[in-house]
Amino acid sequence: MKAARLNRLFNAASGRCFDVAVDHGFFNEASFLPGIESMPEVVRVLVNAGPDAIQLTVGQARHLQVIHGKQKPALVLRTDVANVYGRELPSTRFSTLIADPVLQAVRLDAACLCVNLFQIPGAPEVYAQCIDNIMLLKAESDHYGMPMMVEPLVFRPNAQSGGYQVDGDIEKILPLVRQAVELGADVLKADPSDDLSVYHRVVEIAGGVPLLVRGGGRVSDEVLLERTAALLEQGASGIVYGRNIIQHPNPLAITRALMAMVHENVSATKALEFLHSA
Repeated sequence: MKAARLNRLFNAASGRCFDVAVDHGFFNEASFLPGIESMPEVVRVLVNAGPDAIQLTVGQARHLQVIHGKQKPALVLRTDVANVYGRELPSTRFSTLIADPVLQAVRLDAACLCVNLFQIPGAPEVYAQCIDNIMLLKAESDHYGMPMMVEPLVFRPNAQSGGYQVDGDIEKILPLVRQAVELGADVLKADPSDDLSVYHRVVEIAGGVPLLVRGGGRVSDEVLLERTAALLEQGASGIVYGRNIIQHPNPLAITRALMAMVHENVSATKALEFLHSA
């Protein structure tokens, strides 16, 4: 059954996936909420844009799954909640799974579930919790035939970065991505490296597990589209973008521009022209 669900996630022609992450409200961070104040409207706009998947939480998945028709995007269900995204790390940190995560994913007709693998300087306990979460999910996801997307994230030190910032050092990304594979990931959701020209090394170390690249914080359209083109050329199997979609002035147009890049190999230049004419 995992293969059947993955077939809903990945485009049959291109073999790639564009997943729009809209699970930011799960983490109790005010800075994550701009652009997603009205979730019914956000989901409606995204469904009209037609990405392959939308990443939601158990509390918001209903906005997607009440929509009629078989052409709507697949659901990727966020299964863990953490308190590590603020400008300062709290004295007690955690990454905790929702109850019966795989069963809830099955009941919500998800095509995949998503779980974090954090590596945070000064927070080894969160890393250990993530390992426990993934090992628990692995057995249950195999039992229910539910694909497991693991999100390996290397953080920069909070004292250095002034809050949640990812570390694009490829030498730090590689071992964590490989660990996610060794733990049984069916799909990976990883950060881009600072040097995009070496990202093929991340794809290689994934050993054939489809690798989707995160979008991170808001950047200009030019940077986003050029980065996307470079990552696809390096062998990425798709993208998972959130704030660069939901905080964009025209979420519909940027989603369609990126879909053209992911599935039709449209250049960054052509995608930008389309976006400006929308």
